[in-house]
Amino acid sequence: MTSWRVVSIHHVAVARGEDAIGEALFEQLLGSVVHEEPGVGFVERMYPAGDAFVQVLEAQGPGVVQRSLDRRGPGLHHVAFGVEGLDAALDELDARGVALIDRHARPGGMGTRIAFLHPSAAGGVLVELVETAAGGADDG
Repeated sequence: MTSWRVVSIHHVAVARGEDAIGEALFEQLLGSVVHEEPGVGFVERMYPAGDAFVQVLEAQGPGVVQRSLDRRGPGLHHVAFGVEGLDAALDELDARGVALIDRHARPGGMGTRIAFLHPSAAGGVLVELVETAAGGADDG
């Protein structure tokens, strides 16, 4: 029996180019940013979308977001699932041979712990696993 589970879609992340038109639409549809936080070479902004978020990633220097923009342009960056038992999830997925970017959880935005699965594990889609400080996925 597994000691972890996916409990939600936590967020869908969009890499934003210099043109803010997409982010302006998200603000019109979803309302104001509920969380903004800098990362290495980017800033993330979270817009509420029901029980989940739309995360806008804006490059502000060299790093993963700028590399993504250079390769693919603006658009979908990754899908994040809320999980309970992130460490157990990583151990089990690794044992099953699932390609991981992160073998161990690391700090994420909004006080979460996160880990990424390699896009090859999901047919080219970058997947993030998110665990909140309480061990679940309810950040709202």
